[in-house]
Amino acid sequence: MRWALVKVSLAVTVMVVVAFAVPLGLVVKEMARDRAFSNAERRAAGLAPVLAITTDRDELDKAVATTEDGPAGRLAIHVPAAEPGGAPVEIGTRRAGAEELDATRRLGRASIAEVPGGYALLQPTALSSGQVAVVELFVPEGEVTNGVATAWLVLAGVGVALIVGSVAVADRLGVRMVQPAQRLAGAAHDLGEGRLGARVPEEGPPELKSAAVAFNSMADQVVQLLANERELAADLSHRLRTPLTVLRLNTASLGSGPAAEQTRAAVEQLEREVDIIIRTAREAKPQTQATGPGAGCDAAEVVRERMDFWSALAEDEGRRVRVAGVERPVRIPVARPELVAALDALLGNVFRHTPEATAFSIDVHNGEDAVIVLVSDAGPGIADPAAALARGNSGARAGSTGLGLDIVRRMAEATGGDVRIGHSVLGGTEVRVWIGLDGRRGAEAGRRGHRPARRRRGGTGTRRAVDG
Repeated sequence: MRWALVKVSLAVTVMVVVAFAVPLGLVVKEMARDRAFSNAERRAAGLAPVLAITTDRDELDKAVATTEDGPAGRLAIHVPAAEPGGAPVEIGTRRAGAEELDATRRLGRASIAEVPGGYALLQPTALSSGQVAVVELFVPEGEVTNGVATAWLVLAGVGVALIVGSVAVADRLGVRMVQPAQRLAGAAHDLGEGRLGARVPEEGPPELKSAAVAFNSMADQVVQLLANERELAADLSHRLRTPLTVLRLNTASLGSGPAAEQTRAAVEQLEREVDIIIRTAREAKPQTQATGPGAGCDAAEVVRERMDFWSALAEDEGRRVRVAGVERPVRIPVARPELVAALDALLGNVFRHTPEATAFSIDVHNGEDAVIVLVSDAGPGIADPAAALARGNSGARAGSTGLGLDIVRRMAEATGGDVRIGHSVLGGTEVRVWIGLDGRRGAEAGRRGHRPARRRRGGTGTRRAVDG
């Protein structure tokens, strides 16, 4: 499109320049010719007073010698014979033919005859005897075309400047049209490859701007649909795990025997199938993190929502829960579905890998350059934190897909943060998720051991106790 606009602009400008420059060049040439012959006619008319007084050769020679053109050999006077059979008076070098001279006398007006090296201006002058003398003035070719070449060069330069300028303007306009189209095509390609955070600036010509708005709206709807699907999968997993927990507890009271063992094996098989479904959904999950100005979510709101979600299972298992730091909005540069998936992974690990009635807590600390989310429990802890962060490494833990902490790590690293595993004040595991608010600076500060200042909230934080 860009080169097409340049070609069209070039063709149109060339046609306009040719349409105006060629006639203007011919007009300049004609004006130079008229100027040269007008000057020559004026100089030739200067001898009319002398011819009106006398036709004596000596006097005429003197008059010719005093002119500008006489000494240069460009002026001649042709006086017809005064009496029949007499000799005509010829002064100077004649260049025009006898026919041109006779025609000038007969017509009684100035004429121009083309001669070798230029032109001859023939100016008729009436004598006192009633006859007509002819003053011949030679006009060289260079005087007729004087200044024409310069004018044509100026016109050519102006034409070239117009062509170059129009091409440059067309190229800039083409870039303004092509770049939004290229960005739209690139975003569509990224979206097709599963990078659902691809967006395009809503700028450019009205048509392309409208297309960008439609594309961004479509991408937002796709992200929302995937988020809804993940929410549905999370709801399904919760609904399945709750009856599975009841079944697992009930099988413990069945005692021994083939039927009891078969029931326990069926429950374990069902738990494994649920884990496979969750693992498959997590591995196939495309990138849905939004990018650009305004992207992100309220971490406090998401934490409150997920705790409401997991509270039913916590109540069933008799777990005490503490949530702090969620009274005020905490904006982070993470898409809401990404944070939901990370929190579900962390809380799911607590429920799967700690005994029932084990307490846990979630703390949100909002600093200037980072937000820290702490998930702590009073369980047995993690023996090898580095191995737990490796993607797909579930160790020997039953009911583990090995993807939960990797999901959390990738979410944090996308903001320039990181994930650390240590010992909690509750006696078990503490997972610290560092979410950077300003690129890599937050992560570097975290590696130096800096922690953001905690905001005073007027108490120890919101406490939610779920008693079994």
